[in-house]
Formats: sequence, C-alpha cells, structure tokens
Amino acid sequence: MALASTTLPAKTGLSLWCPTSPSLARRLPVRFSSRIASRGLVTASFANENREFVIIGGGNAAGYAARTFVENGMADGRLCIVTKEAYAPYERPALTKAYLFPPEKKPARLPGFHTCVGGGGERQTPDWYKEKGIEMIYEDPVTGADFEKQTLTTNTGKQLKYGSLIIATGCTASRFPDKIGGNLPGVHYIREVADADSLISSLGKSKKVVIVGGGYIGMEAAAAAVAWNLDTTIVFPEDQLLQRLFTPSLAQRYEELYRQNGVKFVKGASINNLEAGSDGRVTAVKLADGSTIEADTVVIGIGAKPAIGPFETLAMNKSIGGIQVDGLFRTSTPGIFAIGDVAAFPLKIYDRMTRVEHVDHARRSAQHCVKSLLTAHTDTYDYLPYFYSRVFEYEGSSRKVWWQFYGDNVGETVEVGNFDPKIATFWIDSGRLKGVFVESGSPEEFQLLPKLARSQPIVDKAKLASASSVEEALEIAQAALQS
Repeated sequence: MALASTTLPAKTGLSLWCPTSPSLARRLPVRFSSRIASRGLVTASFANENREFVIIGGGNAAGYAARTFVENGMADGRLCIVTKEAYAPYERPALTKAYLFPPEKKPARLPGFHTCVGGGGERQTPDWYKEKGIEMIYEDPVTGADFEKQTLTTNTGKQLKYGSLIIATGCTASRFPDKIGGNLPGVHYIREVADADSLISSLGKSKKVVIVGGGYIGMEAAAAAVAWNLDTTIVFPEDQLLQRLFTPSLAQRYEELYRQNGVKFVKGASINNLEAGSDGRVTAVKLADGSTIEADTVVIGIGAKPAIGPFETLAMNKSIGGIQVDGLFRTSTPGIFAIGDVAAFPLKIYDRMTRVEHVDHARRSAQHCVKSLLTAHTDTYDYLPYFYSRVFEYEGSSRKVWWQFYGDNVGETVEVGNFDPKIATFWIDSGRLKGVFVESGSPEEFQLLPKLARSQPIVDKAKLASASSVEEALEIAQAALQS
C-alpha cells in the first residue's frame, strides 16, 4: 500500500460526460443501448461478443465493483470482468503481509482472502461469480481498445463490445532496468499472487535478503523476512523510513523496533547495480559508493505507476499520473470510467486533484462509481485519505504492529506516547487538527480517528502536547469536536 501521489489544486471547467437521466438505457451510448433492446444481446451465457458492462482488472476495485452490481440487481448476464491473473479478485494487501509468512506460521492463502472479506463482506470465490451470472475472463489481459466502436481486444484475440467500461487496472511495480540487474533470478517485485509465490520460493532457500525501498513494501517485506529468520537489510535513499508520512521521531521508533528484530538499515544510499554469480542468480547489491551487500534474494519496493495499458488515448493527468476522472469517476470519454489506483480524481475535502494507491480507496471508489452508473446517485466522491499497516503479526512475534493514519500530514506535529506500545502523532495547521496517527490503538480509538480528521476541529496545541498518555490526548481531541 502506497501513499497518495503528488496532489494538485482541483481545476474547474473540466468537460466530462454527464448523463442527466437515471435510466440505465439513457446512460448507455445510444447505438449500444438500442442494440441491446433490439437484439436481446444481454444473456447470462454471453454467447456472443457483446457485454453491457465490462470491468478490466482483477484486484480489489474489481471485486467491490462486482458486489455493487450484484446489490443493484445488474450483474446477472450483464457483467463481464477481464483479468490478466488466474484468480478471482482478491484483497491484494495480504500479499505483503500474512501471505509471506513461513509455512509453520499459518500464512494466508486463497480462497481465504478473496474480496470482499477485507471490507467485512462475503468471500467472493470463483463459484460466487458463476452463481451471480458474472462472466470471468482469466489470464487474458486487454491489449487493445477502440473507443469509437466500443470494442476491446484481449491478448488471445477475443473481441469484447461493451456498453459501459470500468477501468480498474491498478498499478504496476516500478522496476530496475535489465541493464543493472533488475530481472535477475532472485530479484522480486510484489503486485500479484504469482509474484508473492515466487518470492516465497526464494525465501525458503535464502540466507541473506536485501530489501530496496523504505516505504510500505519495504517495511512489510522486511518484517516477513524476519519471520523466516533471515539476515535482512533495508536499503533506501532517504534518511528515514516512510518519509512521506512518518515524522523523523516516528521513523526512529519503528527503525529501532526493526533493529530489535535483527533488521539492518543502509540509509541515504542509491543502487548502482545488482550483481550476479556464475549461475546468473543475484549475489549482491552494489551501491553507488562502490560498497556491496551480499544477497541471495532481493525485493524491490520503490513505488508503482498507473497501469494505463491500451488506454493512453484517454485524458490523462500528466502531473500526478493516472486517468483523469470527475467526482463520479467518469472520464472525458462517454461511457468510460476509471476507479482505484489508476484514477486521478478530485479530493473534495482538500480541494485538489490526487491519485491514491490504497485498498480503502479502491473499495470506496468502486462502490461510488457503480452506484453512480446504475442509479440516480450523483453525490461527488468525498474521500478521506486513510493509510494503515500491520506487520510482525505471525505466531511467536514479540511485538505486533498495527497503525492507522487519517487526514493530511501538513502543519506542525505533536507526538504523545512512548511506543510501549502506543504512540500518537497529531498534525495541526492554523490551529486545526488536519491529520492523526495512532499505533496500537483500541477499536474505539481507531474509530475516532476519521471523525477527527474529517471534522478538523480547532485544538489547543499546548494542551495536547502536555497529555500524559495517548488516551488523554485523544480525549482532548475528542472534546474539541464538541466545542
């Protein structure tokens, strides 16, 4: 899970397709709507090339979109999902958490984390899609799109006509170039089940692991490597972990926890290349200063980029990346929507454009988009940024980590608590509480955080700083909600 990309002030005057009728037939482009009515092309068996609704992608957003179609009675015989993976949509965050646990520590495995279990919903196994009349096309990614003819082409040459198209392709991992060893055996990137399976195979035979990147992927992969009792080093160019969110003080706390678990850090370092042995497998990471770190497994976690694929002719947000959409996830091309990581959307609460790479946004954007498409729902998406991480949660761990953050990390900060086990950080800008972070909170405390971040109450910074505990600090902030 990555933090939001660089954000920009929202621009006005963007011309986007805006159907005014809640009637589905009038929401579809005229030529396809009439085709459905005259030929009866929408059937549960999908005996021909026409689909009323097509979702491209097999991650969180696709799974939650499918559930919303079902809830609105518009899935059976009408919806098709096309994915490059061999699996029905699943809760992707598991891949860098419990999925990487060693066999003796009860790792997560499918079908246990198919969507929508992460959001408290039903586990949507492949049989669920069959029962709901949803056509699933596996391991056949879309490679071409003709928007004028409303036709998609898959890798195997399959032609799919659509009435409405939802792009939920997510992101692809940023990779090292081949010329510096980015594709050597033993070098891993984590985005899909197949990636995680390959990494697990390496971890089972590994002795020394190097993690490149000090963000979410790096922190979560390193915690998993500890569970395998491996020599683990994290290398990153910044001077602290998770620099885009953590304050220096917060980073120091987590770095110390990782050190207590045997993890080593090489900060402020850049990679020159990855070295290979006589068998072609990675053997070391060579740094720009000429030093090397031995490694038989390397995990690259240096960010991700929107998976635009064959949709590059749609309107893009060149500043933050991704497909430009409005508050209902409509692109500027009639009948085409984009959701989840790939969508650049207006962040209403802070009046700026953004792109968010996070499971919570994937779920919520999918639900909002489909409701807007199928009903008279016209409320603008009003997302509150939310990030979390859970690591060291395997059996035998001396300390489990679970933190949550809501809001915007701008302004001055106030830190309360000693990290034993709790700590909280509050971001205050012009006297208002803008963001709040809590480690090891109770369910009630975690439930309070979004209320605080959305309301942005005026708080007494000095009073907050004088709190003797996280509990007292949250009580002060909660009281500010009512003042």
